[in-house]
Amino acid sequence: MKQNKYDDSQFFDAYKQMARSINGLEAAGEWHVLKSLLPDLSNKNVLDLGCGFGWHCRYAIDQGASSVIGVDISENMLQQARQYSNIDAITYVQMPIEDIEFSPSQFDVVISSLAFHYVESFEDICKKVHQCLKPGGSFIFSVEHPIFTSRDEQDWYVDDQGNRLHWPVDQYQSEGTRVTNFLAEGVIKYHRTVSTYINNVIQAGFTIKAVQEPKPSDEMFNNDPMMKDENRRPMFIIISAEK
Repeated sequence: MKQNKYDDSQFFDAYKQMARSINGLEAAGEWHVLKSLLPDLSNKNVLDLGCGFGWHCRYAIDQGASSVIGVDISENMLQQARQYSNIDAITYVQMPIEDIEFSPSQFDVVISSLAFHYVESFEDICKKVHQCLKPGGSFIFSVEHPIFTSRDEQDWYVDDQGNRLHWPVDQYQSEGTRVTNFLAEGVIKYHRTVSTYINNVIQAGFTIKAVQEPKPSDEMFNNDPMMKDENRRPMFIIISAEK
């Protein structure tokens, strides 16, 4: 299923109010770790899958990339991206990630931020990315952590006063569709285990270089008291691999 909630006006209006939508990469709790895993982007051809507002596309150009293609299913997202990053070296393509078809060895680097948990077959994506990457090319992506996606509810257990007691994990081994509440009801995500993410990458022909479960930076902890709970469970997982 290729769901496009971001072209629903109410959903998109809510998304635009999120800190990472307003302030870009520095407001993304996992960015400092993702950035550390990126290779030298100078003179590289880069593909960004699920590019959203184009923050990573612009970062790649700022780091000297020769060209960037940003793919996203949402026209609303791409309109915003063009406003923020109207740069000749960036090409934005409206397309579901599942439908990508690029030339063999077209890219030096493929990145994706928090998009693949909306894609039903991660295995197919890994194969397509491997095909369009040059030998020695880098594949770096983040997704919501399987501990986070295991349940439909995707929220803390709280007491009668609303205090967060613990983060529940259930049905972890039961991979597949989760119907969640993220800015709106009925948002479809796909849960898969940590081992499935890693094994799909390996089976597609990649070598795993790093696996990270990032927590927010010290600066975020110091500036936002609510961030203290982010030490209690991982929200994201980031995998870096090489062809």
